Amino acid sequence: MAAGAALAAKRGETKKSQLKGASKDMYASMSERELRDMAKTKRRKLPAKKS
Repeated sequence: MAAGAALAAKRGETKKSQLKGASKDMYASMSERELRDMAKTKRRKLPAKKS
């Protein structure tokens, strides 16, 4: 979800100032292509926490 928010800000769909936490860091450190790939990752069948 953070990647999706950062991607929307990169594309100009939302304001950068609305980003918080992880999405703000992702916006600064990742390219639009990296964000797109991460945002389209399915969340189903993924663990809730890293073990």
